[in-house]
This record gives sequence, C-alpha cells and structure tokens, in this order.
Amino acid sequence: MTESRGAEEGHGSPQRVQKILAAAGVGSRRASEQLIAQGRVTVNGVAVTLGDKADPAVDVIAVDGERVHANPDLAYLLLNKPLGVVTTASDPQGRPTVMDLVPANPRVYPVGRLDRDTEGLLVLTNDGELANRLAHPRYGIEKTYVAQIRGPAKRRALRQLLEGVALDDGKTKVRSVRELASGGDRTLLELVIAEGRKREVRRLLAAVSLPLERLARVKIGPLPLGDIAPGKFRPLSGAEVRELYTAVGLGATAPGEPS
Repeated sequence: MTESRGAEEGHGSPQRVQKILAAAGVGSRRASEQLIAQGRVTVNGVAVTLGDKADPAVDVIAVDGERVHANPDLAYLLLNKPLGVVTTASDPQGRPTVMDLVPANPRVYPVGRLDRDTEGLLVLTNDGELANRLAHPRYGIEKTYVAQIRGPAKRRALRQLLEGVALDDGKTKVRSVRELASGGDRTLLELVIAEGRKREVRRLLAAVSLPLERLARVKIGPLPLGDIAPGKFRPLSGAEVRELYTAVGLGATAPGEPS
C-alpha cells in the first residue's frame, strides 16, 4: 500500500500516516512511526507500513483497532447545558438555544436532546455517523443522570424503576439507580438509562411518585461531564473521541463497511 483508497479516488490530500497520527495527538512523529513498524496501525482495516499515505478526510485510521479522530473537518464539543436553554438549532419563540453557546463555525449539531428544564452534558458534533449511534436506542449507550427529589427515596419506588414502569409509550426501566445523598427534605439519586425516550427520566420518576426538583445529565457512555461550568463548552480530546467511537462500535473498518 502506498496510497489510501480515498487518495486514489481523489477525495483529498494524501499524507504520510505517521504525520496524520502525530497531528491527531496519538504521539510524536517518531512514536507514530514505531506504532506503524509494530503493525498496530491500519487504514480502512488494512495494516500499513512506513511510507504509506492516507487521506484523513475520508479514510478510517486506527491504532490497535481503535479509530483515530483524524478528519480535520469534524468537530466534537462537550457543553454543560444550563437551565432555561432549549436543545435546538433555532427556536420560533425566541428562547436561548444551545447553538448560542458554541461557535458558529464549524457548524455542529446537538446529539439527542435535553429538555429546557434539564441541565448537564450535551455533545455537539458534525460527525453524523457518531451522532446517530450515540442517540439511537439500538446501540444501548448509557446516559447517567443525577436527580434531586423532594423527600426520601422509598425502596419500593426504586425497585419499581429497576423492574420496569409502564409509560404511555410502553414499558421501560432504568439500568441502575442508587442513592447518592439524603438529608433534610432532599434526596439525590443517580439513574442510568439506555433508551433515551423523550423526557424519560422525568416520566419514570413521576410514575413512581418521586417528586423531581432538579435533573442533570452527568455522563454519556464513557464521557463524563467533569467540572465544566454551566453554559461553557470544551472540545473533546482525541482520546475521548476514540472512546466514543469504541462505545458505539465504530472500529477500524473502511467507511460504509459493517463494524
């Protein structure tokens, strides 16, 4: 292999693979060359050798089977969505949207939705394949929420959440639920779901008579919210993007091939 399939088709500018890896933050140019020499680097599922080239805009580059974020046209942002902001590109009612909190370029879009009264972690990207897999129930990506409820968390209600609750769009349940803290007339619960139906956590808590006061999403798959302030955002690191790719089953295969 001397050039990638993408380069042969004229999609972009082919570059030496070690240069692409270094630019993607995998390691220095020398460290990237060592990875290639050890047979740990593939382009579109095929092992490369020193001197081989690829087009980072089209080809799937992976190290040890984990896809590398190498396409310079793709952007990945983590936003801590504050209360009162809607998760949409524009709002006919003139309410503030998540798009007001991130740069206009490159254009990115929210993955899934957090309703206006829910705060916390939201991923925005222009990587359509990754976005679809993160949001689609088929891939079972876990979403972790912290809920502040009024009063104690009754054991019967928590058991119901684990066993399943009948909602108007079918029966569903949480993957896990645990009490984080309690005191006075407030209780903090951590809930993990994988379906992501509309307002699912709110409807589940209402169905088992746990009065919700505040709700925040704190994790999507392997990606935690961390200590980023409400209304602020940061780019995802290459390692974080690789973890998301792995979580949704986007591996080292060529574009369009099953992974």
